[in-house]
Amino acid sequence: MLIGGHGAIRTPRLAARFADEFNMPFASVEDTARQFGRVRAAAQEAGRDPGDLVYSNALVVCVGKDDQEVARRAAAIGREVAELKANGLAGSPAEVVDKIGRYAETGSRRLYLQVLDLHDLDHLELISAQVQSQLR
Repeated sequence: MLIGGHGAIRTPRLAARFADEFNMPFASVEDTARQFGRVRAAAQEAGRDPGDLVYSNALVVCVGKDDQEVARRAAAIGREVAELKANGLAGSPAEVVDKIGRYAETGSRRLYLQVLDLHDLDHLELISAQVQSQLR
């Protein structure tokens, strides 16, 4: 069972009691670390090993070869680059790989990438060729 969310009290307790996986959706690295900490603490309080849970994030992805391509893709989905960089995965492939590493440092072991422009197949190719290929 996957439980996720931003709630500070009830959500961590529910995850500690019932979840196989805890997901933090659409949040910064800092907010993710804080919420994962709450879930780990709730698991310990419930007598459960916090390491028994898989920790994950759901994030909007917006990758480009350069700043102009990132801006174009962000505009196509009606989003601002700065907001996507704060609460998602946006920027060059190198920037996105670095950001994925920062989420991994919080304990995130799985990412669900939300691709909002399903017509931009070049975007998927770029993610596959220059982001996914650098992971693991």
